[in-house]
Amino acid sequence: MRRSSYPIFAVLCLALAAVGCGKDDEPFVDEFGRCADFDDLRQPYWGDTHIHTVLSFDANMQGTRTTEEDAYAFARGETIPLQPYAEDGTPTRSATIDRPLDFVMLSDHAEFLGTLAVCNDAELPGYDAPQCVDYRAAMEFDADPDDVTFIFVEINGLTVFPPEEAHYAELCGPGATYCLDAGMDVWRESVSKAEAAYDRSDSCQFTSFPGYEWSGGPAAKNLHRNVMFKNENVTALPYNYFDEPYAEGLWDRLREECIDAGNGCDVLTIPHNTNLSDGIYFEDKMANGEPFTAEYVEARNAMEPVIEIYQHKGASECLPGAATADELCGFEAIPFSNLATTNQERITPPDPKGFLRYAYGEGMKLEASLGTNPFQYGITAATDSHISAPGFVAEDDFKGHGGAGQPNRFLPPPAGFPDVEYLSPGGLTAVWAEENAREAIFSAIRRKETFGTSGPRIVVRMFGGWEYASDLCDAEDLAAQGDAGGVPMGGTLSQQPGSSGPLFVVSAKQDPMGAPLQRIQIVKGWLDGNDYEVAVFDIAGNPDNGASVDLDTCELQGEGAGDLCQVWQDPEFDPAQRAYYYARVLENPTCRWTTWQCSTATYDCNDWDYDACEALKDDLKSNYTCDCCDPAAGLNEAACAGVDCSDPGALPEAEERCCHQVEPSIQERAWTSPIWYQPPT
Repeated sequence: MRRSSYPIFAVLCLALAAVGCGKDDEPFVDEFGRCADFDDLRQPYWGDTHIHTVLSFDANMQGTRTTEEDAYAFARGETIPLQPYAEDGTPTRSATIDRPLDFVMLSDHAEFLGTLAVCNDAELPGYDAPQCVDYRAAMEFDADPDDVTFIFVEINGLTVFPPEEAHYAELCGPGATYCLDAGMDVWRESVSKAEAAYDRSDSCQFTSFPGYEWSGGPAAKNLHRNVMFKNENVTALPYNYFDEPYAEGLWDRLREECIDAGNGCDVLTIPHNTNLSDGIYFEDKMANGEPFTAEYVEARNAMEPVIEIYQHKGASECLPGAATADELCGFEAIPFSNLATTNQERITPPDPKGFLRYAYGEGMKLEASLGTNPFQYGITAATDSHISAPGFVAEDDFKGHGGAGQPNRFLPPPAGFPDVEYLSPGGLTAVWAEENAREAIFSAIRRKETFGTSGPRIVVRMFGGWEYASDLCDAEDLAAQGDAGGVPMGGTLSQQPGSSGPLFVVSAKQDPMGAPLQRIQIVKGWLDGNDYEVAVFDIAGNPDNGASVDLDTCELQGEGAGDLCQVWQDPEFDPAQRAYYYARVLENPTCRWTTWQCSTATYDCNDWDYDACEALKDDLKSNYTCDCCDPAAGLNEAACAGVDCSDPGALPEAEERCCHQVEPSIQERAWTSPIWYQPPT
């Protein structure tokens, strides 16, 4: 590990070129309250904080050519090209978002920013290194896919080394100087592009944040985190797994060189894909192997206010069959345990200890013993797009996100599914903020007044208090009363003033472009002594409303609600027990992306043969008969008739896939940040 000697202070004047930086041209001052559309009671803004462009090594090698500028343009509603590209560079596909986003943070993998720069710039030292030569050969139009895989594994595989062995690629030269220097330049340019994309007019149409991804994954056990800066004041280097191979080392650097630097810098980290950590993401173990200390849990609580509950590589809320699961925990629960098995599409049971519901219980236990809950997370969701397409979440227009899935690099374009059937379009983050500007949005994330959705723009509001009126849902000033009488999502309840339990008001509005709402639930978790319990309450709407979807046409059937609202009181409240409450809002059933594609495709399951389809896949080819008739897609009931799933691992591979089917229809949803209750000390 190489500790940088670069200066701590990194106010990037280059980044301010578009708005002025000098004696005669004063920098823009991003004052709170500058937007014409400002609301003290806050309003919802939609964004994505997990996007990869050509600057990420995995996206780059999978054929992504779109840039940071393209990603910002896509988020604002412009069309971008998609791979595969013809030999003359012409794209064979394109993508357009259905509605622009309000804010975006790009999160390219920091480990290889310098690597790609060195290998692509003949003027830089290291350009002629053997690894760079192999990389450029693998990027040729007619490259052998096996050669592409070899160099990808050789370089990207460095992120799965144990922390004590983490290091830059050989091409980076003595002390990794070549990649450190080049990476710092790329980072400066990235911050500059975020500055250029930020709308500084009083119309405040678009907000961009500098950021990157720290991509540590020892033994392919995902520990990744996105690093989000509030503004252009950032650290000189984007510290990655090779610089700081433990999360606490990363936090130390960010505190020292940003939060405590006195230069207006602020930063937080956002965990994601804990479902692919083999159960270690929330392990009670620090870098030195010892259990958490009070200092550690305070640092983790402060640095990681929110977590990504859902994205392209699955949901991390809860796992079916776990002790704290419920009947809706199967939503986009992918059958893989870590990053390697996901990339290899090798079914391996996930560990329930890698899911958020487990973490919430462990966090309350740690709070009881150490005084702070390290896992008191608010909720976000994202795409994890590796095609520069923030917010590209439409199930009926899914073109694949790359990353761990189908890269679609090679011609011809896929004649079947554009991604692995177990993966998905991902989700969105919403924040309740006063205006669409950096200070307001960053502060909302910091205080956890956030919610995530699986894609639809369902608007959810939640407050908790002790004395709300039963008819609060009818009040025109619901938000004002909610604030005055309690705390919003992400907050902690004040101490109980009397003997009654807490009251919660939850309001949900249908996405105008989405399906009607079915119901609102409140998920409660609590400690009874040292025993962790979870209960789910339906508080509004009707789970038996009879709504369904025609899987042949994807036409919606049945009734639902445009708006739901309810004031609910915990009927089992015990003031001596630590607890949390979050809302989960469900739409009526709709087609999953796999079913959407099959509903418009031509295929014949009488011709389906598993071995023949696997051979086709090995040749980087596909067709809809192979994909739609694969038991994993959930549409070929005949193939799974009589299959006994009591021991899936003992079955032939084709039959095992019957035991790990995706849901042909899904219930899109929203999850709010929890409201917490802490008993008197």
